[in-house]
Amino acid sequence: MKKKLSEMDFGDYGTVCEISSNKSGLRALGVREGKTLTMVTKQPVKGPVVVMLGEVEVAMGLEMADSVFVECN
Repeated sequence: MKKKLSEMDFGDYGTVCEISSNKSGLRALGVREGKTLTMVTKQPVKGPVVVMLGEVEVAMGLEMADSVFVECN
């Protein structure tokens, strides 16, 4: 099931399948198409969203997380 990163729940994991904008900023964080990530936490109002990408925790704003689409397992 494909969903926005910002829509994932705690513990959900999947593979990044599409990035709709701001690719350079996300690449700098290590978020790329084909990478597997796990949702760690998200704050209910305007982020941040924190995901585990390999051995690294990555935090991003809600707007940035809205541009990442994940194929959830």
